[in-house]
Order: sequence, then structure tokens, then C-alpha cells
Amino acid sequence: MTEIFDADFDIVKIAESGQCFRLNQSGENTYKLTAQGRVLSAERMRSGGVRFDCTQAEWDGVWCSYFDMETDYAAIRAAIDPQDAYLTAAAAYGAGIRILRQDPWEALISFILSQRKNIPAIKRCVETLCVRFGEPVPGHVQERAFPGAERLAGLELDCLNGCSLGYRGKYAQAAARMVASGELDLRKLAVLPDDALFDALLRVPGVGKKVAECTMLFGFHRLNRFPVDVWIERVLTREYPGGFPLSRYAGMAGVLQQYLFYYERSGRTEERRS
Repeated sequence: MTEIFDADFDIVKIAESGQCFRLNQSGENTYKLTAQGRVLSAERMRSGGVRFDCTQAEWDGVWCSYFDMETDYAAIRAAIDPQDAYLTAAAAYGAGIRILRQDPWEALISFILSQRKNIPAIKRCVETLCVRFGEPVPGHVQERAFPGAERLAGLELDCLNGCSLGYRGKYAQAAARMVASGELDLRKLAVLPDDALFDALLRVPGVGKKVAECTMLFGFHRLNRFPVDVWIERVLTREYPGGFPLSRYAGMAGVLQQYLFYYERSGRTEERRS
């Protein structure tokens, strides 16, 4: 077991922040994550810490980086314009969210599947895809890893659509075939500058601006990206009619996006305005 005590780590907020679809509540105070070909359980302690069912060596070698523990999120919040009351409130409310370093392949497919779906529906699609086509996780025979590109590329479209993917199935299949064939080399994409990476992702069928931005932020850890979905669109229309000041927050805009997204979805915005 490994315990961490960090005021800027909240497993509940991370799980509910919409960035990862395989981090789910498994008990009153417990969460289960399937990622990196592993299964990790986390328990919220009364002390305020979080206990993980992994060794310290596994935490240091795998999960510390995955949970982005090296980034100073308090410093990011301290950089917020104090005159921006809405962003200040959102950041305070979302403190504890961290941008996970997810697998780019999993992020790409997950956000292709996310289009026009709410978070519970996305999670169901992703989990069904994993259960039907993913390999067993070593040491956890009941758990399935996210299926690789080669596996999905070899499936008929009817098999994918059996996972309730709808029109997204053909896009997931196309992306899988591009990655499996080497036409889309995610390792090479990882070293590209932001603009080139964005353009490369847009060449994948079914990937528009929002999916590309989400894949970059959550799969390639490009913290300068600022995905705009229906929730963020509401925030921008209501609070930033002249546009969000992205240039002020270079290198951290994605973190602020998560604070805004989480705050807006929470309903606290309406409470604040009433």
C-alpha cells in the first residue's frame, strides 16, 4: 500500500472531471482505475490522504507520472488574474484536479466516441469496448485493458457497432486502421509541436477541433490546449464574450479549462449568481 497526502490531489474531482473514462467509483470511499495495463484501487482516508493498493516502487515508477504529481497546480492557480472573479472561484472549487498522462491511443478513441454523448454514456461505450475486445489485465482476470489498434483494426464494423458506438464506430475503425498500419504513428506525433500535432490529428476521420484538443490535452499532456465543448461554450458566452484570455495563460490553459468545466457542470455557477 502507498499513501499520499497532497492538498492538490482529489481523486473524486479527478474522477468526475470528464478527462478519463476508466476511473470509476467502486465503493463508498473507493475508486478503481484501469490504465497502463494495470488496475489501481484508491481509497479516500479520513485523514485526507489517499491510499493506493500499489507498492511505493510502482507508485514512483508508474502512477506518480500518470497523476502528474510533478506539476505545481497551486502555482497555476496563483497565476490567475485576481480581477477574474469567475475563474478564481472555479479554480478554488476545482483544486485537486490534475491532468492525467493518459495513453494517446486510448485518449484518441475515447474522445472520438465521446461526441454527442454525456459522460455516463461515454463510460458505458468505452467499458463495453474493453470488455469485448480488450486483453485480460495481468493479475486481474476479470478486468480488461483498453484494446489495441491492431485488435480494433481487424474487427468488422458490425462488431464495433455492437458496443453502441453508433456513427462513431466507423471513425474508431478508421483511426485504428491508421494507427495499426503506421499511417498515424503516435510515437512520432508525440514529439511534434502543438500546431503540427493538431493538424495531424485533424486528418483522422471523425476528429474535429474539440476531439483533437481533448486528445492533445489528455493524451499528449499539452497543457496549452483549451477544448471547447457545450459546457465551456456556455462559460465563454456568459463570462468571456470577448474571448478567454488564452495568451495570458500560455502553458496552463488546459488546467484552467478543467477547473471551468468542473465548476460549470457542478451547478455551483447558478448558486453563485443567485
